Amino acid sequence: MSTAARRTLSWWLLASLPLAFLGTFFLWPLGSVLVHGLFDGGFDAAGTWAVVTDSRTADAVVTTLGLAAAGTAGSLVLGLSGAYVLYRLRWRGQRAVRAIVGVPFVLPTIVVASAFSALLGRSGPLGFLGLDQSVVAIAAALVFYNVSVVVRVVGGAWAALDPATASAARTLGADRRRVVAHVTLPALAPAIASAAAVVFLFCATSFGVVLVLGGTRVRTLETEIYLQVNQFLDLRAAAVLSILQMLVVALVLWLSAAARRRRERAVGGRAVDGTRPFRAADAWVAVPTALTLGTLLALPLYSLVERSLRTTDGYGLDYYAALFTQPGRTVLPVSVAQAALNSLVTAAIAAGVACVIGQLVATLLTRRSRRAGVLDAVVMLPLGVSAVVVGLGMLLTLNQPVLGIDLSGSWWLVAAAQAVVALPLVVRTMVPPARAIDPRLRAAASALGASPWRVWARVDWPLLRRPFGLAVGFAFAISLGEFGATSFVARPDRPTLPTAIFRLLGRPGAESVGMAFAAAVVLAVMTGAIMMVAERMRTDVGGDL
Repeated sequence: MSTAARRTLSWWLLASLPLAFLGTFFLWPLGSVLVHGLFDGGFDAAGTWAVVTDSRTADAVVTTLGLAAAGTAGSLVLGLSGAYVLYRLRWRGQRAVRAIVGVPFVLPTIVVASAFSALLGRSGPLGFLGLDQSVVAIAAALVFYNVSVVVRVVGGAWAALDPATASAARTLGADRRRVVAHVTLPALAPAIASAAAVVFLFCATSFGVVLVLGGTRVRTLETEIYLQVNQFLDLRAAAVLSILQMLVVALVLWLSAAARRRRERAVGGRAVDGTRPFRAADAWVAVPTALTLGTLLALPLYSLVERSLRTTDGYGLDYYAALFTQPGRTVLPVSVAQAALNSLVTAAIAAGVACVIGQLVATLLTRRSRRAGVLDAVVMLPLGVSAVVVGLGMLLTLNQPVLGIDLSGSWWLVAAAQAVVALPLVVRTMVPPARAIDPRLRAAASALGASPWRVWARVDWPLLRRPFGLAVGFAFAISLGEFGATSFVARPDRPTLPTAIFRLLGRPGAESVGMAFAAAVVLAVMTGAIMMVAERMRTDVGGDL
C-alpha cells in the first residue's frame, strides 16, 4: 500500500469515530423523526399539505421570523454603538467591561427567561407595563441574549479598520457623517452581515425563552413542534414543522457562511491596530451606550436575584434553603440540589465527549481536502436542526437496544444529546488554532523520525492545550444549560436543573416560583464560574462564531 493510500485509510479510520457518534445520536434520530412523521402508514400528501397550509403553521412561521427580525434589529442597534465604544476606543477597564457584556450570551436560556419573567411579571419592577407573556418581552430577552454577539463580531472588525482611510476622506473634505456612511459602514458591512445572520439564527431557534415568556400566547416553530408532540401527539405535524425550520436555518447558515467569507477577504490577514484613545468628545456616544447597555444587562439580572430573595415575610434565603428539600412529588421527585448535581454530572460527561471528538475533528480538518469538507459539513449539521427535534428523535429511536446496549430511559441519553448540541461550537473553537500551527513544525518532527501520534503529542498538543481548555468551558456551559433536547430525554426521576426550573415555573404558588428563581440564580452562578475559568484559557488564536 502506498504512503498516500495509508494516509487516506488512517484519516477515514479516525473520522469514523465522530461519524459513528453523529450517526447514532443525530442523523439516525433526525431521519427517524422525518420518516415516522411523513411516511408512517404511507405518505399522505394531502395530510402533509394540510399541515403546511394550516393557520397554526402560518402563525408559527410569521411569529418566528418576526421575533428573529426584531431580536436581530435590536441587537444591531445596540451592538454597533457598543462595538465602537468597547473596541474602537481605548480606555482603562475596557477588558473587564467587555467580559461583563459577554456574560448574557453564555447564560442558559432558561435563566434569561426567568430573569425577564421576574422583571416583567405582575410583582416585578416593570410589571405595570403588562408585557408579561408578550412578543415584546420575548424580543427584549432575545436582544439581551444576543447583543454581545454583535459587539464581539463587529467590534473585532472595527478595531482592525485602518484609520488612514477615514483620515484621507476627511482630508478630501468629507465630514464625520459622510465618512461613517461612505467609508466606515461599507468596510464593516461583511462583519455586520455575519453578526446579523448569526443572531437571526439564534433568535429563530430560541426555545426556552419563548416557552417561558410566551406561554400559550406566543408560538414559534420551536414551541409548536414541542406542543404538537407533547399535547397533540401529532408526529406528522412535528415532522413537517421540523422540515420548515431546517429550510429557514439552512438559508440563514448559507448567508452566514457567505458573510464570513466576505469578512475574511476584507481583513485579508492584515494585523492593523485601528483603535485610538478615548477623548472627551466621545462622551456623547459612550455615555448613552453605557447607560442603555447597563440597564438592559443589569435590570433583568437584578430582578431575578431580588425576586429569589423576596418571601412573604420580607427578604431572606428561604427559597435557597428550600432547594435542598423535596418540593413534593407532584412537582419534582427529587430536590433541586439533586437536579443541580445531575446537571453537573451529565454536563461533565457531555463536555468530555464533545471535546474529545471535537479535538479529533479539528485535527482532521487541518488536512485540507474534499473529504475534510464533507466531515466539516456533517459536524456542523446540528447547528441547523432544532435541539427539540434531536431530543424527539432520540426518544423515538433509542428506546430499544443498540448494538446490545439498552439506552431506553437511561440518563446517558441526556449527556449524548448535550454533546451533540455542544460539538459544533467545540469544533469552531478548536479549528482556527489547529490550522494556525506551522506545518513545517510537523514536517521537521516527521523528518526526525517521529510517528504521526508522536508528532501530534509533541507539536500540536502543546499549542492546543489552552484553546482546548476554552472549548471544555464552552461545552460544559452549553451542556449545563441545554433545555431543548433535554426536555425530551431527561428521566422524570432524574431531572436536570433547567428542566427543574421549568417545572417549578409552571406550578402555581409563591414558593414554587420563588424556588424557580433561586434555582435560576444558582444556575447562572455555576455557568459564570465555569466561563471565568474558561476565559483564562483564551488565547489570541480563538474560535469564531
